[in-house]
Amino acid sequence: MPTDGAGTSSADGSFGRALGARLRAARAQQHLSLHGVERKSDGRWKAVVIGSYERGDRAISVERLAELAEFYGVAMTDLLPRSRADSGPPPRSTPLAKVVLNVARLAAVSDPDAAQFAQFVSAVQRNRGSLGGTSVAIRRDDMRTLALIYDTSEDSLTERLVRWQVLAPDSVILDGEP
Repeated sequence: MPTDGAGTSSADGSFGRALGARLRAARAQQHLSLHGVERKSDGRWKAVVIGSYERGDRAISVERLAELAEFYGVAMTDLLPRSRADSGPPPRSTPLAKVVLNVARLAAVSDPDAAQFAQFVSAVQRNRGSLGGTSVAIRRDDMRTLALIYDTSEDSLTERLVRWQVLAPDSVILDGEP
């Protein structure tokens, strides 16, 4: 019977596949091919081994997972699936119909993830010719793109914006599905 990477049995291998998908996403964020990982690690991480972890064909020990997380420059918990449902598509709803961000507040957020978000918002402002504005509207497609970048759902991304307190008063929150 296959194991799920944590030494426990998984009849359908879904944990291993979900873990593999997260490993693959971490590698892709580094813009590395499987052979690129092998080259960058000077052969410490073999392409065939990384590929088998990513497919869920091979279990990875906690120690090796921690080492791989360090190699990719991410927290080990970022590589772990949040739940068995994590292997499926993210939820498609968002509680915000209109997202308007306060640019000054976003620039002041100390969370490291906010810097990448601020870069994206700055690019949106440049593309729309609205540099110097105090607020910027983020389109639904932008939220989908950002959710992909952060490897999260639109709902989780919206919760993050609320936690950062960067939503401008003209953001519109819905009570149900958009």
